[in-house]
Amino acid sequence: MFLRNQWNKSQCLGVLSFALSVTLAQAEPGMWTLDHLPTAAMQKDLGWSPSADWTHKALLGAARIAGGCSASFVSKDGLVLTNHHCAAQCIEEISDAGKNYLKEGFLAKSRAEERSCPAMEVNRLEKITDVTETVKRATQGLSGTEFQKAKNAVEANLTAECAAKEKEKIRCDVVSLYHGGQYKLYQYHRFQDVRLVFAPEQSMAFFGGDPDNFNFPRFDLDMAMVRVYEGGQPAAVAEFFPLNAQGPQAGEPVMTVGHPGSTQRELTLAQLQARRDNLALNVLPRLSQERGLLTEFGERGVEQKRISTTELFHVENSFKALHGQLDALLNPGLLERKAADEAALQEFVSKTPALKNEVGDAWQQIAQAEKLAKDIRPAYSQWESGAALQTRYYSMARALVRGAAEREKPNAERLPEYNESALPQLQARLFSAAPIYPEFESLLLTFSLTKAREVLGADDEVVKQILGLESPANLAKDLVARTQLGDSAVRHALWDGGMAAVMQSQDPFIQLALKVDPIARGLRTRYEKEVESVITKNSEKIAKARFALWGDRQAPDATFTLRLSYGRVKGWQERGRDIPPFTTLGGAFTRATGAEPFKLPESWLAAKARLNLATPFNFVSTNDIIGGNSGSPVLNTHGELVGLVFDGNLPSLGGAYWFDEAVNRAVAVDSAAIIEAMNQVYGAQALTQEMLGH
Repeated sequence: MFLRNQWNKSQCLGVLSFALSVTLAQAEPGMWTLDHLPTAAMQKDLGWSPSADWTHKALLGAARIAGGCSASFVSKDGLVLTNHHCAAQCIEEISDAGKNYLKEGFLAKSRAEERSCPAMEVNRLEKITDVTETVKRATQGLSGTEFQKAKNAVEANLTAECAAKEKEKIRCDVVSLYHGGQYKLYQYHRFQDVRLVFAPEQSMAFFGGDPDNFNFPRFDLDMAMVRVYEGGQPAAVAEFFPLNAQGPQAGEPVMTVGHPGSTQRELTLAQLQARRDNLALNVLPRLSQERGLLTEFGERGVEQKRISTTELFHVENSFKALHGQLDALLNPGLLERKAADEAALQEFVSKTPALKNEVGDAWQQIAQAEKLAKDIRPAYSQWESGAALQTRYYSMARALVRGAAEREKPNAERLPEYNESALPQLQARLFSAAPIYPEFESLLLTFSLTKAREVLGADDEVVKQILGLESPANLAKDLVARTQLGDSAVRHALWDGGMAAVMQSQDPFIQLALKVDPIARGLRTRYEKEVESVITKNSEKIAKARFALWGDRQAPDATFTLRLSYGRVKGWQERGRDIPPFTTLGGAFTRATGAEPFKLPESWLAAKARLNLATPFNFVSTNDIIGGNSGSPVLNTHGELVGLVFDGNLPSLGGAYWFDEAVNRAVAVDSAAIIEAMNQVYGAQALTQEMLGH
């Protein structure tokens, strides 16, 4: 919990004692880095704490899907378990009009039948190095653009030295923890030959659809398996998590080891208020409109539904998750607690001369930067973030245009996303053989150009420069009809040809990217100078004050890096009723209506008599999770996999800002259900034996 007690100046609590009570509350939950686990708190809360061997196994057994999900190794032969929705893009990309694996499911009956995922990369964290002093020394005394350039340069040098000449196998990232309080260098083993092994029907992986999303009870088999290869052979994996056939018991201690994407528990009050306003005024209205657009497109026909299903899932999921975050930010109690926390820290700083001189008006500087961000954001989001040009064709064109320019520079002077450490993943996406559907791309581009004109106004100079006398629909149709970027050979030639090839290209999206890029770069430069560098530098100052008062007894905000969260299998109370921690396979048949989204696939209806309907299906635990934890293994104290995280409940959405152990819950597939379903429904006994370690 972030803060248990409301701060009242009339209470007989000094600033220090109040602040320490906050710290103790924060230290109990949290998403902890594996090089700094709260072993004493775990021993107290669970009666158990991890040994060095357990932690080492957790470090190497966990995996990350570079696109934004968690996963884990579950056999010595490179078998990786994650969520179905984390592999949905791959499943969609290997499907076509004749074979829809999202609808029908997929099972490779032999390793020869495993299908390549065109642009998936799996990472395994292998080493963490503290580089705080190196980064801070490089940026000391600098501000604005010079601060940002120095920070980019030192991080580029660190990642280049880390990967050396093995960037195809090693990925290195500099990670900011505690919002600049610490910097760590994370070294990963990267696997780029990833092949789909198993996925159930989407109707079973997302049974209950959007109505059940972020709710409980749930009855989802949200799982998929891929295998990583090296040298054309399954990768040999020394550390992995064998499945426990029984699954967990109520009250049992469990740990999630995954890659939570982003939390905002350490942000200032001004930052939270700015996030609240942006969600309410900009982000959620757009997602709502996009959801309607995609729903209508999917109703045009079977093929349109197939090619838009994954995108619709992501939009609906994002809308519901972010709406939950907005609800939390609209709760006066959350901002009141944040204000109290901030006031306590500011008072401590004011009474500590050395900190007062160094930290100064950091909170006010961040607040001013957020005001500037509000002014810059409309144009920045449209042109630099790409909201105005929402199509894969433009994304590829910009990568080609910027890649040509950035690769001519020394590594330390490039934009971070084009440094040597980042190029392998960028190239995998750029050269992916995944199909592109012109009708769908035209739809998205028409929508995004229309929104850009709406947001910036018809008289905006850039809008007029891009649209000219054309309507968004006509321009989108024309650009999509004339482009050749759907051909991966064309993209290869442009990348290999560098700037000369790009400048000679007559492709309309390349021409568009060349026109927009100077505008977007200008907006980025201004944003980095006036907003990002100011927030980063002053956040570092606030982090120093936090460390001076509290040390590192609280977990840092999530950064899509490997974290451990501990808890127990436990239900909760909601509206005066008890929510039990488990559902069963039989409950899915009871819940089924025969109509989407509560329609069971034929494979399950046919297998009902063979299934043990009392088998636990999904369960909840008190583990502290957030988006990005999808696919995280749930481990018992023996390092066995007893569950697979795929969701949280509605209260967990506010966990981006605040964790409440009384109601925040992680939702997982029970390992017993995985084994029962694969054996009795899908005939995948060979895979279950592999996962059981036999």
